[in-house]
Amino acid sequence: MKIKYVYQLIVSHVSVIVISFLLISLLFSHYVEQFVYDNKTEELSSYGQSILQDFENNQQNSANILKNYGHVLQGRDIQYSLFDERSAIIYSTSTNTPRIELNEDEWGHLKTGHKITVKQDFKRFHEGVTFVLLPLHLNNQFVGGILLTSPIKGSREVISQMNNYLIYTTIIALAVAFLLSWILSTFHVKRIKRLREATSTVAHGDYSVRIPHTDFDEIGELAGDFNGMVEKLDLSMEEIKSLENRRRQFMADVSHELRTPLTTIRGVIDGLKNNMIAEDEKEKALGLARNETMRLIRLVNENLDYEKIRSNQITLNKQSIQLVELLNIIKDQLDGAAGERNNVILIVSEPDVTVFADYDRLTQILINITKNSIQFTENGTITLRGTALKNETMIEIEDTGIGIDPADIEKIWSRFYKAILSRTTNPYGEFGLGLSIVKQLVTMHDGTIQVTSATGKGTKFTIIIPH
Repeated sequence: MKIKYVYQLIVSHVSVIVISFLLISLLFSHYVEQFVYDNKTEELSSYGQSILQDFENNQQNSANILKNYGHVLQGRDIQYSLFDERSAIIYSTSTNTPRIELNEDEWGHLKTGHKITVKQDFKRFHEGVTFVLLPLHLNNQFVGGILLTSPIKGSREVISQMNNYLIYTTIIALAVAFLLSWILSTFHVKRIKRLREATSTVAHGDYSVRIPHTDFDEIGELAGDFNGMVEKLDLSMEEIKSLENRRRQFMADVSHELRTPLTTIRGVIDGLKNNMIAEDEKEKALGLARNETMRLIRLVNENLDYEKIRSNQITLNKQSIQLVELLNIIKDQLDGAAGERNNVILIVSEPDVTVFADYDRLTQILINITKNSIQFTENGTITLRGTALKNETMIEIEDTGIGIDPADIEKIWSRFYKAILSRTTNPYGEFGLGLSIVKQLVTMHDGTIQVTSATGKGTKFTIIIPH
């Protein structure tokens, strides 16, 4: 059975309020009853002490004193009686007051000078009364006492009236509480409904939805967290779409790049098989087939490297490496490629600069970046620089090439990203995986890599690797 949340809230609120009011009402009713009877007994005790004091001080005129007090107390519906040590009535304002009947404990308390208070008594008198017994001593000798009674019906009327006021107040308070509970429950349920509707909208693929939020309570904070989640989902979806577009472009590039060398290799093989290539052209044809084969190998290796790094299948074997020697090896390997574009590779590093890294992977990092610099530089200079810091080694690769738009700098680390989206044959990281591999390899060394560049002003890659 489905019960709406608003009704659950109202029932829970009202239930708590009802139980609370019942407990408070019972406690308050008990307190009022106790207060009324305590006040009545205190009043009887006060009158009794006054009567006894005047009686003791003026025994010659005791009859008039007792009669005067009787007239005063009659207006307050209080009766009193004097009795002797044998409980016989000496004087009474009531015509039908029986003999005072006290048990042994009560007589013992009275004789020792203690007051006896009974808030409600229904047995010893013809009606329910509150009564007080006070001892009377003359010349330090117990000679009797005084009994003051007041019907409890008056006290009950006061208590009943207070209870009626309490009931009316409780009903009004419950009505107001129910109304407030309804308003607050409806308000909170509307906020939850907004969240549910927004969640449903996001589930259907719309990430533009936002909910008004505050820090007033947990629901407001939840709305803020929801908005943050949707913003991240929106960014993720944009990134996924961008990645998917680059993947499609990558597949198109791969298809084109694979088709071209495979077609060339097939043509060379067919030509050699059918003796269609002249003897003096065979060496050139074989060289062309070899170059195209190397291009295919680079493509496969790039993809294999990326997947191995991404799945943490590579283990680094770090060692202390003489940096200037490694930079010279990089220069020797790439001087030919740099010369084809009229570029010069320069080495700037002190002989004692070392770097703590995996030799093969650091070589891969530097070759990838240097090839990238050669690719986008013509008639310029590529500088390989090594610097020893306090607990780190800084390697800089700077070129004077065409540079990178600052808006595109962060994109160059993405898989499949190509700075120039064309299908022109490009032998250096042509499939957009080189710099993505570089970024992950540097991270595996606990290092950092940064790029500073401006369009037309060259690019500088800065790698910092801790010792």
